[in-house]
Amino acid sequence: MKKSIILATLLLSIIGCTNTSSETSNNTSTGTKEITLEEIWDGTFSTERMNALNSMNGDFYSLLNRDEEGNTTVDKYSYSTLEKVETIVSSADLKDLDGFSSYKFNADETKLILGTQFKKIYRRSYSGTFYAYDVASKKLSLIGKDIQEPLFSPDNKKVAYAKDNNIYIKDFSRNALIQVTKDGKKNSVINGITDWVYEEEFGFVRAFEWSKNSRYLAFLRFDESDVPTFSMDIVGDALYPNQQVFKYPKAGEKNADVTLHMYTLANKTTKKISLGDYEYIPRIKWSNNDAILVATTLNRYQNNLKLHKVNALRSSSTVLLNETDKAYIDITDNLTFLTDNSFIWTSERDGFNHIYHYDFNGNLINQITKGDWEVTNYYGFNPTKKTIYYQSVENGSINRGVYSIGLDGKNKKLLSNKDGQNSAAFSTNLNYFINTFSTSEIPPIYSLYYAEGEMLKVVKDNAELKEELAEYKMSPKEFSTININGNDLNMWMIKPVDFDENKAYPMLMFQYSGPGSQQVGNRWNGTNDYWHNMLAQKGMIVVCIDGRGTGLKGADFKKVTQKELGKFEVEDQIAAAKKLAERSYIDEDNIGIWGWSFGGFMSTNALLKGSDIFSTAIAVAPVTSWRFYDTVYTERYMQTPQENASGYDENSPINYADKLEGNYLLVHGTGDDNVHVQNSMRMINALIEANKQFDMFIVPDRTHGIYKGANTRLNLYTKMTNFVEEHLIEKANKTTKVKG
Repeated sequence: MKKSIILATLLLSIIGCTNTSSETSNNTSTGTKEITLEEIWDGTFSTERMNALNSMNGDFYSLLNRDEEGNTTVDKYSYSTLEKVETIVSSADLKDLDGFSSYKFNADETKLILGTQFKKIYRRSYSGTFYAYDVASKKLSLIGKDIQEPLFSPDNKKVAYAKDNNIYIKDFSRNALIQVTKDGKKNSVINGITDWVYEEEFGFVRAFEWSKNSRYLAFLRFDESDVPTFSMDIVGDALYPNQQVFKYPKAGEKNADVTLHMYTLANKTTKKISLGDYEYIPRIKWSNNDAILVATTLNRYQNNLKLHKVNALRSSSTVLLNETDKAYIDITDNLTFLTDNSFIWTSERDGFNHIYHYDFNGNLINQITKGDWEVTNYYGFNPTKKTIYYQSVENGSINRGVYSIGLDGKNKKLLSNKDGQNSAAFSTNLNYFINTFSTSEIPPIYSLYYAEGEMLKVVKDNAELKEELAEYKMSPKEFSTININGNDLNMWMIKPVDFDENKAYPMLMFQYSGPGSQQVGNRWNGTNDYWHNMLAQKGMIVVCIDGRGTGLKGADFKKVTQKELGKFEVEDQIAAAKKLAERSYIDEDNIGIWGWSFGGFMSTNALLKGSDIFSTAIAVAPVTSWRFYDTVYTERYMQTPQENASGYDENSPINYADKLEGNYLLVHGTGDDNVHVQNSMRMINALIEANKQFDMFIVPDRTHGIYKGANTRLNLYTKMTNFVEEHLIEKANKTTKVKG
C-alpha cells in the first residue's frame, strides 16, 4: 500500500518573507467589510487546496478525481510536468461498482483496492465495502463488505483484512478465503485492529503487517475483556435513545492485554511471540530481512521503549534498542530501514528531537542532526544520494523549514523559504517534492520543487483569496515573546484595525497548552483566527501565548509539567494576563480566556485560580479531572491516580468550584467518546454544590469536535460570540476609560 500524501502548506521564494520579529506591524488592512459568523462557517474564507495525492513508483503521482459525467477516476500524473499521463481506472468502466471514494495500490501498482460505502467508527476507523481491481485485465473482484483495512500481500496474490474483530485472508490465486483468527468478539477480543485507546493515542488502526516475502502475517491481539466499559446515550431521532457501549480504560484502570502473534501461511499456524515485560505495543514493522519483524514496546509509564527483533522462523525475539527517559518517550513513524538493515531513528536523547543512524545490532553509527532546535518531520532517505530529507524549526520555533542532509550529518541545505510554514510532500523516489508555504499574512502557496531545492513551478497560490480578504477589516497577528516565570514565551496579538494606544481594550486570551502542542505559529489562518479577527472588529484585543509544557523548544521546556498537568501551564497564563494588564491599552477589569479540550481544562482552571485577573472564561469539551481521561494519554504525563493523587486532584477544576467569581460558559457534546460529557456533568455538580451561577450549552449527540449538522458550528460560535460581547465588550464599553 502506498502512503497517501495530503498536501498542506508551502513556499514560494518569489514572494519573500514576512517580518514576524516585531510586535508592531503596519500591514493593517484598509478594507471596510466586517467578517460575519455566517461567512466563517459557509466557506467564504476557505483556501484552495490540492487534492490528496498518492506518490507512485517513478516520477509519478495519482489523484482521485471526478469527471464531467460524475464518474470517479484514478488518474496518473507526471511530477516533472504536473500533467495527466493516463486514467488508470474509471467507475464508468466498472459494471458492478457505481463509484468509489478511496483507492490503494499494491507494491508494483498492477492492482488497486477500491473502497465505498464507508461507515465511521471512531476518529480514524471506518468499515466499508472493498474491491480488488486488476489494471491489466480490468477485472473487478469483491474483497468483502463491512470490512476494515484491506491490504495486499507483497506478492499481489492475497489481501488480508479485518471483519467483526477477526482477521481474514482472501487468496485470489486459489479463490480461497482463510480465516486467520476465530476468537474475535465485540468488547472482548480484537484481532488485527486497534482498540479505542490505541487508535486515539497511538494514532493507528490497522494492527497487522505482511512480511516482505508474503509468507507471514504479524498481528496484534487485544484482549479487552477486563477493561471497564463506558456507555453513552445517543438521543437520535427515534422514540427511544440508543446506547453506545465500548471499552475505555480510564487513568489507573485495566488496559487491554495486547500480544504479538505470527501467522505462517504455509502451514496455517499462529504462534504467540514473547516480548518480555511491557504494557503497550504501539508499532510493528518488518525490516528488509524477510524473516525479521521489529516490534516496539513501552512500559506503562511510557518512559522505557524497546525495539525487539522478532525472528519469524524461530518465533523468538531479542532487544535491538532500549531507550529510556525521565519523563516519557513519544511514538513516531520515523523508523526507516536501509538496504543493509541499519536504521534511521528520531529521539530526544540529547534534549532536542533529532535524527540518528544505528546498525542492526542497535549500535549508534552517528547523530545526523544536532542543535538546540527540533526536527519536526522526517520525510525519508534517498539511498542513491545518501541524503535525508526533513523539516525543522531551526529558524525559530514559530517557523518550519524543509532541509536535506547527508547520512553522515554533513552538507545540510535549506530547500525552502526559512520563514513561515513549509511542508513537503515527496515523490516515492525522493526526486521531487510539492512544498506548501504560508505565513500569517500569506495564504497557502503550493509549488513543485526538485529535491535539491530548485522551484519548478507554482501549482496554486490562493491569490484570489488574498485579494478578497483585502476588502475586509483584517488585523495582522503581531508576533513577539513575553518573559513569564523566567521563560521567553511565544505570543501573538490581534488588535482592532482602528487601535488607539490611549484607549483601554478588553482582552480575550486563547490557548490550548497541551504537552508538545503549538498555537503560536507563523502560518495561515484557521477558522478560529477569523473569529478572533471578528472579535477584534468589535473592539477587542485577542492574545495567544504558548506557555511551559508546549512544544518545539526542547524536552526540558515541554516536560517540565510532568506529573503536574495544569499547574505550570495555568500559572503561565495567569502571570501573562497580569503582565499584559500593565500595558496602557489593556483593560485589566475585562480579561477573558477560552479554549477547547485541554484548552477548556486550562480556561476553567485559569478562571478559578486566577479570579483576580480573569473575569470571563469559555470552556469547550473540557477535561475537568484527569481521572476521567484515558490511560495512554494521561499516564504518559501523570502516572496513575493511585501513584500521583495530588497531581490529579490539585489541578482539577472540580476541586476549586467554590472559587468561581466570574462569568463561565461550559460547552460539551453528549456524544463525545473522547472527553466524555461526564467531565462537564461533574463540574456542573461541583458548581451547584458551591452555589455558583454559570452558563452551559449541552449539544446532543455531538462528538469532541461538535461539528455534525448543518448549523452546529455556526450555532455554537454565535453562543460564544454573544457571551464574549455581553461579558467583556459591552461591559468594557460601559466603563470606557483611559489608563495611565
